[in-house]
Amino acid sequence: MKNRACASGVLGLALLWSGGLRAAELGTAEQARAMLERAAAALNADQVAALKAFNDEHNKDFRDRDLFVYCFNLADGKFTAYESPFLLNNDIREMKLYNEPMGQRAYDAVHDAADGAVVTIEYKYPKPGTKDPVTKEAFEERVGDQACGVSYFQ
Repeated sequence: MKNRACASGVLGLALLWSGGLRAAELGTAEQARAMLERAAAALNADQVAALKAFNDEHNKDFRDRDLFVYCFNLADGKFTAYESPFLLNNDIREMKLYNEPMGQRAYDAVHDAADGAVVTIEYKYPKPGTKDPVTKEAFEERVGDQACGVSYFQ
C-alpha cells in the first residue's frame, strides 16, 4: 500500500517535470507517433539495448521536450522504461490521475492488441505551467512482451 501511494505521488511529480515548457514547445501528435515508431523498431532490433536507451535521460531520440517513451511488461504490468527512474518496476495498473484508473486503462487498451498494433487512450492532465487539466492522448504499441507508449497534449 505504501508503494502504491509513493508510486502515485512520484507519477504526479514525474508528469510535472516539464513545468517550465511553454505550449509552443510541446510535442505534437506526429512527433509522438514518430517517436513511438522509433521505439518499436529499437525494441524489435534489441530489447535490452532499447530499454536502456529509453531510460537514458540524455537520449534525444526517445526524450524530446514533453515527449518520452514509457514501456511496461505485459505479464506483470511493471514499468521497464519511464522518464522518471522512480517509477521503474512499479505496476502501471496502480497509477491513478484525478482518481481515475488511468494506468489500468493504459494496460487494458494494449494488453489484448495484436503485436505491432497501435492503440490510443485519452486522459486529462494540466499542460506545463497550468493547473486546469486538458486532454492528452497516448499512442501505445505492443511489441512482444512489452507495451510502449508516447503521449502528447492535444
